[in-house]
Amino acid sequence: MAVSDDVTPVVPAAWELAPAEVAGQQGVDPASGLDSGTAAARLERDGPNEVPMHPPAPLWRSVVGQLRDTLVLVLLAAAVLTAITGDVVDTAVIVLVVTVNTVLGVAQERRALREVRALDALVAPTARVTRNGADSWVPTRELVRGDLLRLAAGDVVGADARLVTSVQLQVDEALLTGESQPSARNAAAVSPRPTAMAEQTGMVHAGSTVLAGSGTAVVVATGTHTAIGQVALLVTGHRSPLTPLQRRLSVLGRQISLGVGVACLFFIASGLLRGQPWETTLVAAVALAGAAVPESLPAVVTLALSAGASRMGRRGAVVRSLPAVETLGSVTLLATDKTGTLTEGAMRADRVWTPADGDLPLGPGPFPAATRAVLSAAALCNDADPSGAGPDGAEGTADTETALVRAARDGGVDVAALRRDSPRVSAEPFDAATRRMSTVHRRADGSATVLAKGAPEVLLPGLAGSVAAQRISDAWAAVGGRVLAVTADGALLGLVTFADPVRPEATAAVTALHRAGIDVVLVSGDHAGTAGAVARQVGIVDPDHPPADRVFARVEPAGKLDLVSRWQDAGHVVAMTGDGVNDAPALRAADIGVAMGQRGTEVAKEAADLVLVGDSLATVTAAVAEGRRVFDNVRRFVGYGLAGGLSEVLVMLIGPFLGLALPLLPAQVLWVNLLTHGPVGVAMGGEPAAPDVLRRPPRDPATGVLDRPLVVQLVRNGFALAAVCLAVAAASAAVDGPWQTQLFITLATGQLTLALALRPAGAWTTGRSAGLPWLPIAVAANLVLLAAAVLLPGLADLLGTERISLAETAFAVGPALVPGGLVLLIRAVRSR
Repeated sequence: MAVSDDVTPVVPAAWELAPAEVAGQQGVDPASGLDSGTAAARLERDGPNEVPMHPPAPLWRSVVGQLRDTLVLVLLAAAVLTAITGDVVDTAVIVLVVTVNTVLGVAQERRALREVRALDALVAPTARVTRNGADSWVPTRELVRGDLLRLAAGDVVGADARLVTSVQLQVDEALLTGESQPSARNAAAVSPRPTAMAEQTGMVHAGSTVLAGSGTAVVVATGTHTAIGQVALLVTGHRSPLTPLQRRLSVLGRQISLGVGVACLFFIASGLLRGQPWETTLVAAVALAGAAVPESLPAVVTLALSAGASRMGRRGAVVRSLPAVETLGSVTLLATDKTGTLTEGAMRADRVWTPADGDLPLGPGPFPAATRAVLSAAALCNDADPSGAGPDGAEGTADTETALVRAARDGGVDVAALRRDSPRVSAEPFDAATRRMSTVHRRADGSATVLAKGAPEVLLPGLAGSVAAQRISDAWAAVGGRVLAVTADGALLGLVTFADPVRPEATAAVTALHRAGIDVVLVSGDHAGTAGAVARQVGIVDPDHPPADRVFARVEPAGKLDLVSRWQDAGHVVAMTGDGVNDAPALRAADIGVAMGQRGTEVAKEAADLVLVGDSLATVTAAVAEGRRVFDNVRRFVGYGLAGGLSEVLVMLIGPFLGLALPLLPAQVLWVNLLTHGPVGVAMGGEPAAPDVLRRPPRDPATGVLDRPLVVQLVRNGFALAAVCLAVAAASAAVDGPWQTQLFITLATGQLTLALALRPAGAWTTGRSAGLPWLPIAVAANLVLLAAAVLLPGLADLLGTERISLAETAFAVGPALVPGGLVLLIRAVRSR
């Protein structure tokens, strides 16, 4: 047959056409397939059947993009200033922090490439096709439009194709559509436009698995034009959004930059107006800038996130992106998948109804005779393995056929012996059009019996007892059950309903998330009735939250992505859970993607920020607590660090007006910062969680790190500390005492005691499970270093301090305790 190659490159509505029309449109003879020359020409023209790999951006461009972050620019400015002052140690530390953050950021930008590779690896590496009138195996990447695929049980479909023939064909498209049940496919089916992927019963799609039966199909789309290819484009086309912490730190960086610039300009102007030499003024301004910039903030954030990730890992949540730790603490809405997340992902025969025995739950037998007859007939009119092994050979998975065999087996029926005693004579396989399967069996006496199972609306009409059976069927269907009727020789035996069981911990997990103020919605590719029933079972739907607001069914990949974008536009911080290919774009676009570790595909895991090892939503609750703990600690350090910086700025600005020409030397300022912002800051990042961490609503996503309560607190603490420092220095200067050394001691001690006072409620009473009290240990160690700065001759000469008496030391240390005591007093008053 002469084959024309003048065809449309892509046929997006092949399901609308009959097989013969599709074959003609694609220029292929269904009997002999393409010839080798035509296949080679199409491969050359259309390219290989794979997701194209886009070359990554140059490394230098990624590095520059990271260095343009506002807070990083502030850090680089701090590095320059510390280098000007000759503080090599501080300069090296800041440069190291910038380097680490840049490396982590560049590594995260490369994630999209790995996700696309995982999508590509999902497709079968070889496919059986008919070319030149003969069957052959070709690499999947060499499939072209018009190729005639030969499909059999166990095959992974290599490209989107229109069925030409089908015999009892069932495919698993759960990873593409979210459909929990095997999908029957029928070559004769023609679907209207528009039709959801799960309803395109005349099509098979790349990445789906053939569970049973056989068929032939004409390839109509390859590469990025396939359904899985479109998923790949959705993944690569959306970058992960900035996390809430990244957005807040960006705002904070701009605020710090503006504040430092204004303060330095004011300080230089006031010094020059007082006639101070410009060299001294510039050195003091550098010290002022160094004091105002909390250069250890990125290190505190990174180490706090790392510690949180480690703790979450011990609870069964593997963090793939450090900012995801904090993001979970900001989540306001969790969009969860159904199959494998809220449910176990395995079909189970749930209940049986017979006219004689009524409605009975299924489980271990024995059962009454009528119920046993239904299960025996369903196991005979059945192609599943008599042992009850699932399609993949495992006991944990099950389609409808396998679920029926297991129900019979668990009820005491020896399925293998039953099939030997009643051998099959003929069969009419299940078909999507007839929605029934029937088999003929030979009894021991030589007579024949005809068994059938299928949709109740197909088998029940006209049978005795059909009215009562239809009433039961409608009730089961209303709660999301899938119902089959079973007949023998034209008489009704009974009904069986199936369920994908809800995971035991799902309800408690949803309740805990609600208690934490997080909205939970169900997004699934499954039927609306099934999704709604599961949502009601686990508590997502209740009288205050109707299904219309909480359940989104029959959602395809692009639809999930649209939902995530819509929620984000409404101001939500969105977490999305999922396990299949169809979830990958939404996992990538969500503020945090959560993949299932056991059932999840590599595609979902690569797209996610967090992988739950045990596939349990309960782990999400623990992860939310860790996220909130991390943000609380980072926020506490920001308030502490800026209060200390404010106090230093006030001392440097007001001191000259009190007769203190240069209150602190640059080296003294940097030493104070090293003591108060280094190990102490890192220790603050690991403080235990507050008792109410899961009993309060999520933070407002629009609220920055410096919200009004924190600003009030840091201003109060900063002014209090500056006041006592200036009072000590002025009083000492009035009697010609060592005022600068005393001011140095008061400032450092006041900040260290303030760190202890700011610990969360209950931190002092936390048991050993929280680990060592690193903050008190860090404060004690730094007090020793503070003493060394005054007592060690070499260090004292470097910093410009002098040895003072015990009484002079007490005069400096006593007032330093006042700001911390004020914090404790205010907390005690508020707690009452």
